[in-house]
Amino acid sequence: MLSTVPTSSGLPGGLVALPSVYRPQADTRLLAEALAHEELGPRTDVLEIGTGTGALALDAARRGAAVTAVDVSWPAVATARVNALAHRLTLSVLHGDFLARTKGRLFDLVVTNPPYVPAPRARLPSRGAERAWDAGPDGRLMIDRICAAASALLRPGGVLLMVHSGMCGAETTVDRLTGTGLSAEVTARASVPWGPVLRSRRAWLERQGLALEAEQREELVVIRARKS
Repeated sequence: MLSTVPTSSGLPGGLVALPSVYRPQADTRLLAEALAHEELGPRTDVLEIGTGTGALALDAARRGAAVTAVDVSWPAVATARVNALAHRLTLSVLHGDFLARTKGRLFDLVVTNPPYVPAPRARLPSRGAERAWDAGPDGRLMIDRICAAASALLRPGGVLLMVHSGMCGAETTVDRLTGTGLSAEVTARASVPWGPVLRSRRAWLERQGLALEAEQREELVVIRARKS
């Protein structure tokens, strides 16, 4: 059953989502604000990795860009396609791994809100809502894959925008992107209350040294990386 998703200004309103699809939240909004500062137009090729409802992909398409959106979740793919039709915007929404589905292609902009919540399991989940957030013991399973692939996905002058929790190590992300030849920096930060997933893992996160006792807020960061 589809349900309506409320969104903030800067993101398309009236989105719908299947039950297991990640809905726009504070990290989506922070990334949307960063996306608003990028120049987009009819000749801009945009890739969104992990599109969810398609909110960010639709924002880029509304500004005239040619957008490809990829997600490993079939419910997310169906949701993004429905939202594109409802908003009369053109998206190419693909199911599968982002590397396999974009092989041989280059983009002017790659935008992603990947899974980044530290989780006790060492592998990414293969089903369920957790696919949208669980990312291994340090939260970096998908972040590191994207860091390694970003340079090969971007045209000269192309930009990567990625949001994730400061719990995963913003400096590590910047260093890994820089190590591939990109110019990278943290361009935005926000402090938000812990959500239910983090609260449910408080004891484990404290044992792992990823959270302080009684910590109540999470830092979000946006990393911008540019290919020369």
